[in-house]
Amino acid sequence: MNKSLIAAASLGALFLSGCASTPVSTTEPFSARDLNELLTSGQYQQKTDNFYVINDSSSSMSEDYLGSGFTSGHAPAKLSVEKTILSRINQTIPDLKLTSGIRSFGFGPCSGWGSTLYNLPLTAYSKSTFNAGIDTLTCASGGSPMNAAAEAAASDLSGTSGRIALLILSDGYELQASPVPAVQALKQQYGDRLCVYSVWVGNKHEENGKLLLNSLSDIAGCGFRTDAENIATPDGMAEFVKNVFLKPAPPVAAPGCESLDSDGDGVNDCNDQCPNTLKGAHINQFGCWIVDVKFDNDKSNIKPEYHEELDRAAQVINNNPGVTIEVQGHTSNTASAGYNQKLSERRAAAVANYLSQHVGSNAVLTPVGYGLTHPIDTNDTEEGRANNRRVELKVLH
Repeated sequence: MNKSLIAAASLGALFLSGCASTPVSTTEPFSARDLNELLTSGQYQQKTDNFYVINDSSSSMSEDYLGSGFTSGHAPAKLSVEKTILSRINQTIPDLKLTSGIRSFGFGPCSGWGSTLYNLPLTAYSKSTFNAGIDTLTCASGGSPMNAAAEAAASDLSGTSGRIALLILSDGYELQASPVPAVQALKQQYGDRLCVYSVWVGNKHEENGKLLLNSLSDIAGCGFRTDAENIATPDGMAEFVKNVFLKPAPPVAAPGCESLDSDGDGVNDCNDQCPNTLKGAHINQFGCWIVDVKFDNDKSNIKPEYHEELDRAAQVINNNPGVTIEVQGHTSNTASAGYNQKLSERRAAAVANYLSQHVGSNAVLTPVGYGLTHPIDTNDTEEGRANNRRVELKVLH
């Protein structure tokens, strides 16, 4: 049914009944992963200072969600799934100093009879405060003025300092007006401080809405998009939260490391993330042995123009007989964790198979896919994502 017709019908019902449609809550068990160890170990550090949510509370979010990961014997309302996602994010965020806020859009009593409602004004983050903000998302009604919420965000965020993670949860379906100009204006106003993350909470017939949400992350030039199903598990949610709030920390340098290059690869020990690289290996700026092979989208076959690069790698291996090498496939985070895991495995296997044909018994080559779990650079910029999409050769012995 057209969303405007749903809105009219639901508002009529609200006048008669005096109450709004409350979504059915989900009871799917969830045990949040503890990300604090990543901080205390020094492996990761905080990258986000302000966490601001735009939540779809329009009439279509009162409809059943037909995807997986959030059911407990019944189909929950899409608004319930949104609230569950926000609750799970809240449970998974490690101990960080943040500000957080929530704004919803729709029309009618669910948004204070306006097109958008500031449910939780930006305030110092705590799990209890953010949870109270989630609880104010009581119902879904009216059309979908996402643009109004994005326009209001400009003033909501004006008092912030530091980096901003803007999270948009929606089915992206039958919006009243495009939010693209408002998000473009936000990016112009906040520049590199702003990253946009979208979570599509929709059903198969609403997939056009997913394309719209994808475009919003692209406008920002940093951030990424995902679907509700991809972050339904504790591991999927932990990966999402890690990539929104944390970034790899620079390696802790030993005193005097600026003048040391223990493996002779041209990168000093302070900046070398991959010690013990073989001499003659093709390294990147982090001192890691990479094979500069570019794959077509969703492909793992090696094109002929990259044979010379792999032949040089094989020669380095043959100059060091007896080595054991892990052929690592790595990706950026622009798709789901499951998708990237399989893609990284296929690409690692393709490179390992090619090298095996040229090194014979001189080396033990083991292909391993790491998906998006081992970034060496930020995933917030295209340059950083390009550095993370790599096949790396790690000398084990």
